[in-house]
Amino acid sequence: MTFSFQQAVGRVTRAAVVALPLAVAPALGSPFGAQAETRTTDKLLDLLGVPETIEIMRVEGLAYADELAADMLPSSPGVTWQKTIETIYDPDRMEETVRAGFADSFLSRDVNPDTLETFFGSDLGQDIIRLEISAREAMVDQAIEDAARAAYLDRAGATEAEDARLAQIKAFVEANDLVEANVVGGMNTTIAFYQGLVDGGALDMSEPKIIAEVWGSEGETRTDTMEWIFGFLMMAYRPLSDDDLMAYADVVSTPEGKAMNTALFAGFDAMYGDISYALGRAIAGQMDVQDL
Repeated sequence: MTFSFQQAVGRVTRAAVVALPLAVAPALGSPFGAQAETRTTDKLLDLLGVPETIEIMRVEGLAYADELAADMLPSSPGVTWQKTIETIYDPDRMEETVRAGFADSFLSRDVNPDTLETFFGSDLGQDIIRLEISAREAMVDQAIEDAARAAYLDRAGATEAEDARLAQIKAFVEANDLVEANVVGGMNTTIAFYQGLVDGGALDMSEPKIIAEVWGSEGETRTDTMEWIFGFLMMAYRPLSDDDLMAYADVVSTPEGKAMNTALFAGFDAMYGDISYALGRAIAGQMDVQDL
C-alpha cells in the first residue's frame, strides 16, 4: 500500500506563491546588526501575510489528519487523537518553524529586501497577497478546488496566441520553478510520513525502500501538483490586469525575489516535514492503542 501525504500544496508550496514567515534569525555578527536584519525580515514577511496563510494551512491539515485516520485506523480515534493533531498543527509552532527556515535561507544570501518591501507594501502588492490568500482559503472547499482544476484543464492546451493570460501564468510558474520545487517538497514530506510510521513501529521498511516507494509515484504527484498550482494561480490572479501580473512577475524574477521564493520553500518544507513525521508517529501510536 502506498501512503500519500498530500501537502497542503503547493506544497505552495502552494504556499511559496502565497508568501509567509517571520524570521527568527540566530545572532550574526554584532547584536545590533543581527537585530536589524531580523526586523527587516519581519517587515517583509508581515507584508506577505504569514499568520493568515498559516491559519489556512492549519484548517487544511486538521481536515487531512482526520481523513488519514479514517483511511488508516481500524476504528474511529477518540479525544486523544484530536488533542494530538491539534498539538501537531499548533499555529505558533508552525509559524516559528517557517520563520526560522526562511531566515536561515534568506539571510544567508547577499540580497537587499528593500525592493521586495516596497513592492509588497504597495497597493498592488497588498492586493496580490489578498487575492492569493483568498484563493487559498476558497480552495479548502473541495468543490471549489475541483472547479479551479477543471477551469485550468479546459484551457491547458491553448497556445499563447489563444490564451495570453495562461501564457503569462506558465511563464510565472517556470521562472519560479514552482512545479519542480513543489514536487520535491511533496515527495520529501511523504518520506517523512513513512519515517514516522517506521519509528512508531507501524511499518517495517528500510529508508531506501521508502524512497523508492515514494518516488515511484512521482509522475502522479507531478500531474496533481501542476493542476493545483495552475488552478490556484488562474483563480487568484483573475482580477489582475496583464500589466499588474507582469509587474509582479518582474519583481519575483529579480535576485531578491528568487532568494525570497527559495527561502519560502525552505521554511514551508521544514514545517511540512516536521508535521508529516509527527503524523506518522501519531498514526502508529493510535494503531498500538487500538490493538490493545
